[in-house]
Amino acid sequence: MTGNLPTPALSWHKSSYSDGAGGNCLETSDGLAGVMSVRDSKNLAGPTLAVPTGAFAAFVNGVKSGSLHR
Repeated sequence: MTGNLPTPALSWHKSSYSDGAGGNCLETSDGLAGVMSVRDSKNLAGPTLAVPTGAFAAFVNGVKSGSLHR
């Protein structure tokens, strides 16, 4: 699901890997039950991506384990 979620009610968290120099970075919020919201930290008013928490966890685990690399 994509769109403009009710972001004022969400608490956003920037990646600890962000260098603070405006590079490519995402912010996440787990403020909606069962959903991990994701947005571009350089476009705070832009669209958000809503991913079921289980799918987001599987994605993160795949990245960490390297199983998503080709």
